[in-house]
Amino acid sequence: MRMIWILSALAVLLGVGVFAWVRATASVETPDYAVERADGAAELRRYPAMVLASVRREGDRSRAVAGAFRPLADYIFAKSRGGDKIAMTAPVVQQPEKIAMTAPVVQEPGENDVWTISFIMPAGRTLADLPDPSGDVTLRDVPERRIAALRFSGRWTDANFEAHASDLMAWIDAQGLTPTGPVEFAYYNDPFTPWFLRRNEVLVEVAD
Repeated sequence: MRMIWILSALAVLLGVGVFAWVRATASVETPDYAVERADGAAELRRYPAMVLASVRREGDRSRAVAGAFRPLADYIFAKSRGGDKIAMTAPVVQQPEKIAMTAPVVQEPGENDVWTISFIMPAGRTLADLPDPSGDVTLRDVPERRIAALRFSGRWTDANFEAHASDLMAWIDAQGLTPTGPVEFAYYNDPFTPWFLRRNEVLVEVAD
C-alpha cells in the first residue's frame, strides 16, 4: 500500500511538472509562420521577415552554443548595454558554415567549423529601434523565407540533429523542393526541460 501511495505521489508531481512546463513555454514568443504543406513531422513553412542577434563561434556545435549563449543573453537582458531588456523568444538557432547541402547526406561538422548562433528578436522589432549590441554580437535583417522543417524531440546531441537533418534533406528531395541555404538546428526549450518534452527542429531554406 505504501508503494502505491509513493507511486501516486510521483505521478502527481510529474503531472504538475508537465503542467508548469506547458504554461512556461506557452508564454515564450515564437515566429508566427504559415504552414504551406504538412507531412507528419515535416512541414513547408513561410516565415515572415525578422531580425536576428547573432554570435559566431569556432569549434563543435555544443562548444559554440555554450560560448555564444552568454553574450547573446547579456544583450537581450541589458547586461552588456544600457536600456530596457528585450523579451526572450524561441527557438535558439544554430547554423553551421561548413555543412554540405547535397541531399540527402549531411556532412558532420568538425572541430574547426564555424557556427552562427542566433536569438530571434521579438516580432515588430527592427534594426532601427533595437539597442546597439556590444562585443561580437551583431544584428541582421532576415527577409521572408520559405523553410522546410522537421520537428522532433530528444536530447541535443550531434547525432540526433544530424540524423534528422538527413531525413529532412531526403524529404526535401522527395517533395521536389530545391534547398537554397544551409541546414539550421533549432531548439525551443531550456536545458532543464526533460528530453522527451523538448521541441527540436532542423530547418532548411528552399526556393520558391
